[in-house]
Amino acid sequence: MENFIFQNPTKLIFGKGMIAQLAKEIPAGKRVLVTFGGGSVRKNGVYEQMQEALKGFETVEFWGIESNPKIETLREAIKLGKERKVDFLLAVGGGSVIDGTKLIAAGLLYDGDAWDLVLKGVCTETLPLASVLTIPATGSEMNSGAVISRKETAEKFAFYSKNPVFSILDPTVTFTLPTWQVACGVVDTFVHVMEQYMTRPGQSRLMDRWAEGIIHTLVEIAPDIVKDHTDYDKMAEFMLCATMGLNHFIGMGVCEDWATHMIGHELTALHGLTHGATLAIVLPGLWRTLKEKKMAKLVQFGERIWGITEGDDSTRADRTIEQTEAFFRSLGVPTRLGEANIGDDTIDEIERRFRERKVAFGEDHDITAEVARKILENCK
Repeated sequence: MENFIFQNPTKLIFGKGMIAQLAKEIPAGKRVLVTFGGGSVRKNGVYEQMQEALKGFETVEFWGIESNPKIETLREAIKLGKERKVDFLLAVGGGSVIDGTKLIAAGLLYDGDAWDLVLKGVCTETLPLASVLTIPATGSEMNSGAVISRKETAEKFAFYSKNPVFSILDPTVTFTLPTWQVACGVVDTFVHVMEQYMTRPGQSRLMDRWAEGIIHTLVEIAPDIVKDHTDYDKMAEFMLCATMGLNHFIGMGVCEDWATHMIGHELTALHGLTHGATLAIVLPGLWRTLKEKKMAKLVQFGERIWGITEGDDSTRADRTIEQTEAFFRSLGVPTRLGEANIGDDTIDEIERRFRERKVAFGEDHDITAEVARKILENCK
C-alpha cells in the first residue's frame, strides 16, 4: 500500500426531510447565492423545502447551470455574486450544478477570468459552499473536484478547489428522475469505482473489498431502480453508492487510472454526450486495449462480481469485459461509438488534442495520444 493522507471535511446529512437542516448548518448572517439547474427542483418539492429552510437568510438565486457546466454561464453567476456581495454558496441540483458552483466559489475571490482557474487546475481560495443533491452520480457532493466546459472552444477540463462544507442527501428527491439520468448515474458511479480499483493487483485487500462492495450493491439494485425510482431504500443505497464511489474513501493507498474519464470528457466536449454514456463506451474499449496489463485485476473482478471462474485467464478476462458491457447495455446506455454517431474524425481530433497537450494518463502514465487512439478504435 502506498503512503497517503486522507481527510474529507464534508459533513454528510442523509435522509428524508433533512433539507430542513439548512437553517442550522449555514452560519447566521450569511448572504447566500443559491445555484440551480434547469428548474426540476420546482417540480419535486426541493425548491419549496429550500425556501422554507432559508427564511431567515438573505438569498440570491442563479438559475440555468446546464449539464456539463459551461464557463460562459458560470461567468454570469460570478458577476451576479460579486454585485450582490454574497459570502456563502448553496448548490441545489446534481453534479453539474455542484461542479459549476465550485468554480463560482473560487471565481468570486478572483479578479481575472475564471477560466484561468480551470486551466490552472487547482484553486484553494474559495468562498464556503454546501449542496443539496438531487441527482446521484458524480460524487461532487463529497469531493473537491469539478469538470468545467468551454463552449466556444469545445473543451472540457477537470478543476479542483474545496469540498462542500456539508451536503444534504434526501433520497425522496430522486423519485422523479428520468430513467436516462438514473441509468447514466449508475454507470458514472460504476466507472468511478473502476478508476480506483482496476489497476494493479495486491495493493490493498481492504480497498478492493470496499470497492467491490459498492459494485455488488449497484449490480443488485440497478435493474430495479432503472424500472422504478420510488423505492426509498434502494434509491438511498444508490445515493450512498454514488457518494462513496468518489469521496476518495476507496482510494486510500492505491494507484488510480482515470484515463476513461479523460477520454470521455473529450467525447462530451465535442458531441455533448452525457458523461455517464461516454464512460459506458470508453471503459470496455480501454479494457480490451489494455487487457494484458490489467489481466490479474480483470480476472479477480470477473470472479468476485460476475462469478466467472472457468477457463484460462485470458478467456476469463474477455468474459469479464463482455459481462460488464452487457450490464451497461441492460441499463439502456450505448456502449459503442457508432451507437452515438461518433466517427473517425472524432478519434483523430482526440488524438490530436492529447498529443498537443503532451498528456499521458493511467496508473502508470502510459496512456498517450497513440494509446488513446487505440482505445477509441476498440470502442467502435
